[in-house]
Amino acid sequence: DEPGDKRLVAYYTASAALPIEALRGHLQGQLPDYMVPSAYMWLELLPLTANGKLDRKGLPVPDQSALLSRGYEAPEGEVETVLAQIWQDVLKLERVGRHDHFFELGGHSLLAVSLIERMRQVGLSADVRVLFSQPSLAALAAAVGSGREIVVPANGIVPGCTQITPSMLTLVQLDQPAIERIVANVPGGAANVQDIYPLAPLQEGILYHHISAEQGDPYLLQSRMAFDSLERLHGFMGALQQVVARHDILRTGVVWEGLDSPVQVVWRDAQLSVQEVILDPAEGGIIEQLHARFDARHYRLDITQAPLLRMVYAQDPANNRVAAILLFHHLALDHTAMEVVGQEMRAFLFNQADALPVAAPFRNYVAQARLGVSVAEHEQFFGAMLADVDEPTLPFGVQDVQGDGRDIEEAEQHLDAALAMRVREQARLLGVSAASLMHLAWAQVLGLVSGRDDVVFGTVLMGRMQAGEGADRALGMFINTLPLRVNVAAGAAVAVKATHSRLSALLGHEHASLALAQRCSGVPTSVPLFSALLNFRHSRPDEMARDGHGIWE
Repeated sequence: DEPGDKRLVAYYTASAALPIEALRGHLQGQLPDYMVPSAYMWLELLPLTANGKLDRKGLPVPDQSALLSRGYEAPEGEVETVLAQIWQDVLKLERVGRHDHFFELGGHSLLAVSLIERMRQVGLSADVRVLFSQPSLAALAAAVGSGREIVVPANGIVPGCTQITPSMLTLVQLDQPAIERIVANVPGGAANVQDIYPLAPLQEGILYHHISAEQGDPYLLQSRMAFDSLERLHGFMGALQQVVARHDILRTGVVWEGLDSPVQVVWRDAQLSVQEVILDPAEGGIIEQLHARFDARHYRLDITQAPLLRMVYAQDPANNRVAAILLFHHLALDHTAMEVVGQEMRAFLFNQADALPVAAPFRNYVAQARLGVSVAEHEQFFGAMLADVDEPTLPFGVQDVQGDGRDIEEAEQHLDAALAMRVREQARLLGVSAASLMHLAWAQVLGLVSGRDDVVFGTVLMGRMQAGEGADRALGMFINTLPLRVNVAAGAAVAVKATHSRLSALLGHEHASLALAQRCSGVPTSVPLFSALLNFRHSRPDEMARDGHGIWE
């Protein structure tokens, strides 16, 4: 059209004009992205030259009716312009139009968290569900101001405080005797208590399993490592201690005895434990012996005491190294948080800590989860989705899914790069996230092995979409498991759109408790609503290469 502004135009003949979206959808399934036209011009007949060849000069200039509904149109107004710049930065694009779709441009849930945080930094807030259900720039701009984030009440416990009273606690109601019982459990007393607040939704479930486990703890995790010297190990722990000092969740213990509801207590100072274990090389590999001794099937951390991490190590003379295991509890860290811990430790080890952003307190998330969407709104949503579900979805009829993890078997199936890229391409063509497509695939598997067309299974949500300021980098247990209902009887294209829509709606309730959701179904509380779940998570390419994983897990 103009110098420097190129576009690909399709001219076609038919008895009447065809829907542009249908034409585009067909071509997207046949052509690479760069060959998909941006405009579609219907002609009764193609113009021909005198010798019967196509007369290209006779092809008319496309008018507005020939343009793709999401053909480029410049952002309008200040909000769209600001949002377009944020999209360009987050998605690494040179240009974003007002009708462009987030997922078609390569967006996914992790990038959505970054996008929401960038919006928050410039004073823009919107209902996150809009981004997933109507993912165009214009729709998101129109929704600015519809965010549900609450103003987090300030912590009333000031540094130097030697007596904590009920009025100082802004996120939990406790009487003075309860406060005294909590403080008595903290070394240094009230002067070492920074904050007290309730547990997040999934933390409550984790605590339940910790308390009910006859031995061991299913949520105690291990990270095995080795060092070429004891000095290196202590250097590693020194960097980790500095990360602990930055983040409140790493200085947190959980207290429940004598209380109506459990609380988490943030200490001002919490020192990491480094324990040497003397092992005999004649009894087997040192790292294997360490793993066996601290196996979560029989070993437990005292989760009332911060930090919920500790290092154990042993000399490994056969390999001329120090073998070590870092023990950490899922109450304090999820997958994203562990990535941030690694990034910050590298910053301290390489003297780059000055560039680290201010740490976001976990209380921001707890406040959003507790004071945001009301219980009544959660009940209305899950009631609409689950009220007529009166039987659980049980693959192979297996209902007894309780246990301590002793009998779990594992199997891995890696997707090769070509297949993974095909999945992502199909998701992009459909305008949905890859997660939505994989949720439908999982639902189809469950339908086959449970003999149902209408299935319910658990899905693991990031919990960071509406978690308050700094949620993209905050440490803590943000994830949550909630039920998703999928009908697999419909055709794939219809079903994936429906699955994406329901997942998008579920995001507005990402902080609800699983117990509340189950109560809203017709399944008796004595029976599990589902016995299978899907945890679709993103990992960065460098991490997957380091861990030996495929394109994604």
